[in-house]
Amino acid sequence: MRIAVIGAGPAGLLFSYLVKRRFPGWRIDVFDQNPAGATFGFGVVFSQGALGFLERDAPDLHRQLATRMESWPMQRIVHRDTVIDIDGNGFSAIARLALNRFLQALCAEVGVSMAFGREIRDLGSVGGADLIVGADGVNSLVRRRFMERFDPQVEWLTNKFAWYGTTRSFDCLTLTFRESPDGVFVAHHYRYSPDMSTFIVECDRPSWERAGFERMSDAQSRAYCERVFAADLDGHPLVSNKSIWRNFPLLSNRRWTAGNAVLIGDALRTVHFSIGSGTRLAFEDAIALERAFAEAGTDVAAALAGFERARRPVVEKIVEAANASSFWYEDMARAMRASPWRLAYDYMTRSGRMDEARLREQAPKFMAWIDGQRGGGG
Repeated sequence: MRIAVIGAGPAGLLFSYLVKRRFPGWRIDVFDQNPAGATFGFGVVFSQGALGFLERDAPDLHRQLATRMESWPMQRIVHRDTVIDIDGNGFSAIARLALNRFLQALCAEVGVSMAFGREIRDLGSVGGADLIVGADGVNSLVRRRFMERFDPQVEWLTNKFAWYGTTRSFDCLTLTFRESPDGVFVAHHYRYSPDMSTFIVECDRPSWERAGFERMSDAQSRAYCERVFAADLDGHPLVSNKSIWRNFPLLSNRRWTAGNAVLIGDALRTVHFSIGSGTRLAFEDAIALERAFAEAGTDVAAALAGFERARRPVVEKIVEAANASSFWYEDMARAMRASPWRLAYDYMTRSGRMDEARLREQAPKFMAWIDGQRGGGG
């Protein structure tokens, strides 16, 4: 049995490690167009619940990964300089490069073949394979090769965002809402190492146009954002790593497989970064696909059918919540007109999965503060 995995991100590497560990005699070849030490973006974040699945399904990996992560027990919202802490759901984060290196080391230990700096332009160039795994991200070659069969659907959000880092180490996952003379901005920021944090800047399209970002260089864009979030950065600079302004694509595929090819991770579907589940879903895809082969063995068709049957209902629920979250940000100018407590409550219930009763159970301190604000008529 030979498996060709296109893409050496978290989805492709974790699947390769798990399936090679279970079937040492199988040949697993991973191909990635970037060098082994290259990564774009800065850190990745997991909610406490998101890490729970890894602890349940791959406890040995969870133990090793947990020691490498920054963790905190709550999240924070800042609006109009009011700091609001929300208890009940912890988060953990790790540098994207550190995560990739950890997974690469695991793959090397079990004998996975990894070819970096190898751009695959034609799937025929990977040689004969019993299974092709498209773990090659939003711009997936595997998906493009079988476009008609996968039948992808894409909706582009209108907000603009740029993925920066900063040398300021923040206490926890924080959403900071700020206004400039040009419009409304929000920063999604969290530390992923003792001395570095992710700092994603997002704004609506009218604000982006009024600010003139389209005409700015990278340095000018960073300088503008540093001014908007000066109080939050506290003198620390923003750091760029191909931090271009982008629109987020809501990507899905009507079909997950095409013959002996299957998509996982961002090649299969995207989830908005506001719920921090992209890497979680990539990991879960990898675990579910390996489990399908554990049950079906070398019967590729049966394994792929089992994978989609088990995963699709779970994925669709998370994607629905992520899309609702992304649409909330699309209308953040309206949300920011509200008082801090109203914005925070609106934010926590934005996806439709968290009603007031559940929020009271999960975040009793936050809801006690909300009750006090309501009583004050603010």
